[in-house]
Amino acid sequence: MMNAEANRSVIHMDLDAFFVSVECLRDNRLKHKPLIIGGTGDRGVVASCSYEARHFGVHSAMPVKMALQLCPDAIVIKGDMEAYSRYSHLITEIISDKAPLFEKSSIDEFYLDVSGMDRFFGCYKWGTELRQTIMKESGLTISMGLSGNKMVSKIATGECKPNGQREIVHGTEGDFLAPLPVKKIPLIGKKTARLLNEMGIVKVATLREMPDEMLRAVFGNMGPVLKKRAHGIDDSPVEPYSERKSISTEHTFSTDTIDVQKLKASLIGMVEKIGFKMREQKKLTSCLTVKLRYSNFDTVSRQLRIPYTSSDDLLIAHALELFDKLYNRRMLIRLLGVRVSSLVHGQHQIHLFEETEENIRLHQALDSIKYRYGPDAVCRAVTAEAGNRMRFQTPVFTGDVI
Repeated sequence: MMNAEANRSVIHMDLDAFFVSVECLRDNRLKHKPLIIGGTGDRGVVASCSYEARHFGVHSAMPVKMALQLCPDAIVIKGDMEAYSRYSHLITEIISDKAPLFEKSSIDEFYLDVSGMDRFFGCYKWGTELRQTIMKESGLTISMGLSGNKMVSKIATGECKPNGQREIVHGTEGDFLAPLPVKKIPLIGKKTARLLNEMGIVKVATLREMPDEMLRAVFGNMGPVLKKRAHGIDDSPVEPYSERKSISTEHTFSTDTIDVQKLKASLIGMVEKIGFKMREQKKLTSCLTVKLRYSNFDTVSRQLRIPYTSSDDLLIAHALELFDKLYNRRMLIRLLGVRVSSLVHGQHQIHLFEETEENIRLHQALDSIKYRYGPDAVCRAVTAEAGNRMRFQTPVFTGDVI
């Protein structure tokens, strides 16, 4: 372990089957039943499921039709993102009122840096009391892991779910991680885990013993990082939480234009950038605004309330709808702007409950390319045709820090 970590204490908290738990809290009859939250159509996808449903092999991102084949008695309901957001904000308020420093990494997951508390109170005791307060005030169960860094704490939480807590004492990280499958390390996805397994590396203990040269030859610069994680070393900081209120971007044309096709293509490109930024930051929006500035500097805008989403397809459709209602003076346009607001935390890269498996895979593939090569690496044909992929102002977050 690194000496710096010997002085750190990081708590990871994760709400158990969050969407399902909220639904059970709202309707007692759903408790202890195989429950699926997701799209209700024939091609819908599972957004979340109860532990009873998971027992049959059901998991998130699985087609609902397949889930029902595995678990025919499952109850399928469409999710309510607004309700989940309210409960998430309640938990956030409880934590922010008590924690010296915390990071909200998703709608149902938190990291708390409680370094130094051992001198006054005891980190594990403090975390236990906070966990009990959250469950008492919200009615939801939450699991907790405590260690010297974010990664080990997250793994500890996963190992004691549901409704559990575990402390990994400084110096025992190796013993804790050694017998676990390599896929338990957060950095290792399905493909990497499969490759490691094919190399005969199934347990974390085996990964620790692999020569650096071999790992680097197979995984490049990621090899040493995997080795470091296998030893339980993670120096990533707990990022102070701030509630983002909106994301906006706008473009001022070099020459005022009345070319509707060009304007709409530009609008689509801007929405694509904002959509990617939201997914990158794990955000969903329920309010979209389009702004126009005419050549005489008159500025008009119009907004629309929409179901929570970060889907490019839905955002583009609504943005074009607003544009058609807004642009009625047939004057030259100087500036075009887009803003999304009423943001909530959400990890889903597509419309949360009404997306197909094919679209999920398509959007994930596109975002994967953008993560690797930048947000301009791939775009819609209509945007490319608008004039050599116009460069827009980088989307900007606005909001207050809690």
